[in-house]
Amino acid sequence: MDRFLADDLADLPGLLQATRDEAVRVLAGLADRPVAAAPAVPAPAPLPERGVGTAGALEIFSERWAPGFSGSAGPRYLGFVTGGATPAALAGDWLTGTFDQNGSNRTGSSAGALEDETVGWLREMFGLTPAFGGAFVSGATQSNLVGLAIARQWLGEQRGVDVAEQGAAALGPVTVLSGSAHSSVVKALAVLGLGRGSLQPVPTLPGREAVDVRALEEALAAQDGRPVIVVANAGTVNTVDFDDLRAVAALRERYPFWLHVDAAFGGFAALSPAHAHLVDGLSDADSVCVDLHKWLNVPYDAAVQFTRRRDLQIAVFRNTAPYLGVPEDNPDFVHLTPENSRRLRALASWFTLTAYGREGHAEIVTRTTAAAHRLGDLLATLPGVRLLAPVRLNVVCFSVPDVPATVQAVADSGETFLTPTVYQGAPALRAAFSNWRTADTDVDRIFEALRRAV
Repeated sequence: MDRFLADDLADLPGLLQATRDEAVRVLAGLADRPVAAAPAVPAPAPLPERGVGTAGALEIFSERWAPGFSGSAGPRYLGFVTGGATPAALAGDWLTGTFDQNGSNRTGSSAGALEDETVGWLREMFGLTPAFGGAFVSGATQSNLVGLAIARQWLGEQRGVDVAEQGAAALGPVTVLSGSAHSSVVKALAVLGLGRGSLQPVPTLPGREAVDVRALEEALAAQDGRPVIVVANAGTVNTVDFDDLRAVAALRERYPFWLHVDAAFGGFAALSPAHAHLVDGLSDADSVCVDLHKWLNVPYDAAVQFTRRRDLQIAVFRNTAPYLGVPEDNPDFVHLTPENSRRLRALASWFTLTAYGREGHAEIVTRTTAAAHRLGDLLATLPGVRLLAPVRLNVVCFSVPDVPATVQAVADSGETFLTPTVYQGAPALRAAFSNWRTADTDVDRIFEALRRAV
């Protein structure tokens, strides 16, 4: 055995303690770490010919790389929709690496059953019926891709084509209808061979990102009975707008389509008594995407996909290697997602759901939603700042006189981080709240940084 490996094995408890101490130091200073600042990137080092052991690696990392890491796990990071890691989720993530289970199969381990249990809890939390099966994937992009791959197989079923066997070209032209499709949906269409051009935007309601259901019906009627895919939104990226899911689903009484709902973070509205109505009808979907490293506050990367048609899912993703077996009533996950090798992503989610339950996570949703509304109210008092949409849930979308300068000034301050966007053709900023640590004092610091920058 290599000398450094042997030494590390002998001192493993001490090395884990040292790593734990470093993690505690970082977490203790998270509130004061620059949320996002341009780091001084070290020059690339050559591949080490001779190692330095874990203690040496930890020292080099702490000195060379850790100072340039952002405070994205902290309470004032408002870019994208980024949660943090609850204490329980972090514990689960550490144990994920410790046990190092391959979550692709059920052979010789209870890991698959733990994922089943966790998926079942999430299904219940989001108000889906037991008709939905699910699996963990890496993020909303992969979840949307899996849902749309199943939708593609359904289109083939309607047209007498087995797409998994014959290829997407056998389908002929495909139409995908959506009011405000997320960019990950567009990427998925490209990957799946349906093409970006298959997406046909449908008009939204005036001043909204929610689809105009009448316009959607007109677009469906124009298909002359051809089956299509409809992508509905449960929480748009700019203003957290929601399509009327029940009204959209009701159109299937007259028109044939697969209903995929992108509920990447908006699905968590189900936990808020004041906002749960926004996801009424989610269970009418054929497939659903929900991201978990957003509002569930588990570490990157984790999401879940749901579908009613597991048979079609298996048709797309089944692996034919003899040593992996064939799909059965409760198929191995290797037959359900693009990955063969899979990290046991479910464990961090299992830990945080076990530790805090529905009530604990509902409190996070309620508190961070309140923080977004508080920031919106404060920004409305600033000259030159204009809210571009009501604060519907956890995102504040607003305009400032100079978006690039404001983004840079805020990032340079280290106080917070926001992402620029374009809303209704105009440059804008969006502040997305989802971190379990965020408190009113953080909102005040965020507002002060924006006040100075504007």
